[in-house]
Amino acid sequence: MSQQQEIGIREVPRFDKWLTFSIQHLFAMFGATILVPYLVDLSPAVALFSSGLGTLAYLLITRGQIPAYLGSSFAFIAPIIAATTIGGPEGAMIGSFLAGIIYGIVALLIKASGVSWLLKILPPIVVGPVIMVIGLGLAGVAINMAMYVPGSQPPEYSGTLFS
Repeated sequence: MSQQQEIGIREVPRFDKWLTFSIQHLFAMFGATILVPYLVDLSPAVALFSSGLGTLAYLLITRGQIPAYLGSSFAFIAPIIAATTIGGPEGAMIGSFLAGIIYGIVALLIKASGVSWLLKILPPIVVGPVIMVIGLGLAGVAINMAMYVPGSQPPEYSGTLFS
């Protein structure tokens, strides 16, 4: 049986824990920030540069109180493909930029009104399982897409985790 470990907001972990958490975070962010642009045929370099700028802006806005890395999201794959089909890579980048602006506006509204209303609409007991179901539902797609070799027949998604 594993023990649950918690780290306080202001707590600085021991070096070995810090290194482990850093490597875990590196793998988590690398997958999305490199794989998502690769899957939608955009430049991973642009994604890395943009996520770096976004992270720096976030850290400045929060005054470093909430350390976080802002990267790509698998949720944007379908909209990016649709925007690229309609307007090319430029359309996808403009759409991503506008999505960022909308996120910023929503963040300002939440800052002005507080989070209590949001927690009533989306309590953690609801959000957590929804995120898990989405992630598990997309795991098979991610595995199939990761196994795809350019120039070969794209794998069929069978609706199960492993096909």
